[in-house]
Amino acid sequence: MNKTLRYAPLAEIDQTAEVAAKILLDRALDRASEIILGKRQELRLAFVCVLAGGHLLIEDLPGVGKTTLAHLLGKLLGLSFQRIQFTSDLLPADVIGVSIFDRETSVFSFHHGPIFTQLLLADEVNRATLRAQSALLEAMEERQVTVDGETHVLPDPFFVIATQNPSDQVGTFPLPESQLDRFLMRISIGYPSREAELELLGGEPRRLMLGRIEALLDLTELRRLQ
Repeated sequence: MNKTLRYAPLAEIDQTAEVAAKILLDRALDRASEIILGKRQELRLAFVCVLAGGHLLIEDLPGVGKTTLAHLLGKLLGLSFQRIQFTSDLLPADVIGVSIFDRETSVFSFHHGPIFTQLLLADEVNRATLRAQSALLEAMEERQVTVDGETHVLPDPFFVIATQNPSDQVGTFPLPESQLDRFLMRISIGYPSREAELELLGGEPRRLMLGRIEALLDLTELRRLQ
């Protein structure tokens, strides 16, 4: 017996969390694809990683848009953002913060480092020594840092997006297994296609376009989607 199927208008559908997440993810991907051209699957993986509450490692050659992708995620998801440029002379205190003695009160006061943010970009993380890289271990696993025996809770949510150059390049240090284990995903972006490269060369600079990006989510919506 044939039955006529009736589809309700979208406005009448009781949108579940899954449906709402898909709609918002598609909107975010459409907006992100205007900045990073021809990499929709890579963008989807990056968004899914953050929505799943994980940390993301982007491994690729310089100049393919790793840093731009991290900035873009922070903008679209409405997260506070800090960037640390990892170099060979970086110290753990440059990441976490340091206790400074106050002569007036005769006590040490802790000054927060750039890790106290919702989205941290650890740019070229494998250019820093293993000692500096270790500053991220406790933060990524437990969402807190310990300085001078005192524990400091990081913002909620807290995500790390780390970029690294190929290990065969001069001046890089391998990431230890204990740190690789902290990342939910490791992706690469790759070179753009010929058509995308021509559009990039002839179009507006991506840094200017990033400045006009507006958040698609607020903190409440992000937590609901997670």
